[in-house]
Amino acid sequence: MKIAIIGYGKMGKAIEKMALQKGHTIVLKITGKNVGEMTSENLQKADVAIEFSGPAAAFENIKICMDSGLPVVCGSTGWTDKMDEIKNYCTAKNGAFIYASNFSVGVNIFFEINKRLAQFMSTQELYEVILEETHHTEKKDAPSGTAITLANQILESVKRKTKWVNTFSDDPADLEIISQRIDPTPGTHHVKYSSVIDDIEIIHTAHNRNGFALGAVLAASFLQNKKGCFTMKDVLHL
Repeated sequence: MKIAIIGYGKMGKAIEKMALQKGHTIVLKITGKNVGEMTSENLQKADVAIEFSGPAAAFENIKICMDSGLPVVCGSTGWTDKMDEIKNYCTAKNGAFIYASNFSVGVNIFFEINKRLAQFMSTQELYEVILEETHHTEKKDAPSGTAITLANQILESVKRKTKWVNTFSDDPADLEIISQRIDPTPGTHHVKYSSVIDDIEIIHTAHNRNGFALGAVLAASFLQNKKGCFTMKDVLHL
């Protein structure tokens, strides 16, 4: 598989290392310094693009890839208010697209556990729920995309919460997401239901970026020769 990496920061480098270990080839690496090389001609040398540029550039990068007929795996967070527009664009271009707030296999299993736990806790009004996430200081967005996914899953079931907020709150209808930035943490997500009687907690702790990189490469392999919009649930058969 020939891969174009768009966004060659820490995650891009981890994806490159993982892809090479799996026998794939990197045919294009785009950074902030060589964005002029992201031409249709260069993109069409690849079988798939893996996009981890960041919230400011992701939306346009995805569209450029779709304009070039290139399937896109995107892990950039902080831009997903335009997700419906991208999905419609993908359909119009007969393209192929996977977005995940987190590509880790473990995190995607964690998502399924979180959804199920929220369903169990939906009627247990004695329990207060809070979400905490910790990442390295270079992470550009807060809360993390993973934390937002977890929060939205909780909001779908726990109707006593009406919205998430990225701060402490006195409003019982708010679901608090507390963000911390501490080096060198790759990523920890913690969901806690507390009552005066007991606590129920689920935690996912990443030890390094390898899990995220592996998931992104698996998603890229899955996307070859497909059309449409997919998720990691499709990749992992969850």
